[in-house]
Amino acid sequence: MSREALIQEAIDTILKYDKERAVQIARQVLSEGLDPVDILTNGFSVGIRQVGDLFGRGEVFLPELMLSADVMKSVTGAFEGAMDGKAAQKKGKMIFATVEGDVHDIGKGIVISLIKTQGIEIIDLGRDVPVSKIIEKAVEVDADLIGTSALLTTTLVEQKKLEEELKKHGLRNKFKTMVGGAPATQRWADRIGADAYGEDAADAVNKALALLNE
Repeated sequence: MSREALIQEAIDTILKYDKERAVQIARQVLSEGLDPVDILTNGFSVGIRQVGDLFGRGEVFLPELMLSADVMKSVTGAFEGAMDGKAAQKKGKMIFATVEGDVHDIGKGIVISLIKTQGIEIIDLGRDVPVSKIIEKAVEVDADLIGTSALLTTTLVEQKKLEEELKKHGLRNKFKTMVGGAPATQRWADRIGADAYGEDAADAVNKALALLNE
C-alpha cells in the first residue's frame, strides 16, 4: 500500500471509529519501516481534527468524539510499544500538563504520542494541573523541558504564571518551556517569555527537538 493510501485509510479509521483496523495500520507502518510521525501527523491526527470539526458543527456528538479519541489512544499505544526498546536513545525528559482550570486533553495526547516517538521521555501530569505541581515535578525528575497546553482563553494566563513562578524561584534557566493550545500564539509565547510555541503536534515535535539540541 502506498503512503498516500495508508494516510487516507488512517484518517478513515478515525472517522469510522474502527480501532481494530487502526491498530493494524499502525503495525503495518512499523513493519514496513515507515515513519510513524508522518502517518500520525498526516493521517490519524487529521482524522481527529475532522471529528473535532464535525463535533463543533453539531454533526457528531460527545460519544463519537470519545470513540475517536479511544481509537487514537490505541494507535499511539501501538507506536509507543515499538519505541520501548529504544530507551538508550533517550534525548531528554519533558513534563507535560494541561493547565489548571482546563480539562481538555485530546490534543495534548496527540502531541505527547508524537514526541515520544522521537525518544523524548514524557511525564504526563494530566489535566487541570496547578503551576506549583508542574514546577515541583519538573524539579523532582530533573526535566529538560516543560510543556503546557491551554484550550481556553481564561486558562491561558496559567502559562504566564508558570514563567513568573519559575523566575521567582530562580529556576527559569533550569528548564526550557513550550506552550500550545488553541488560543496560544507565537506572540503570546514571546510576550510571556516562553522558549517555544507549538502550533500543532508536528510543530511541537520539531520545537521540542530543537530546544533539546540547544
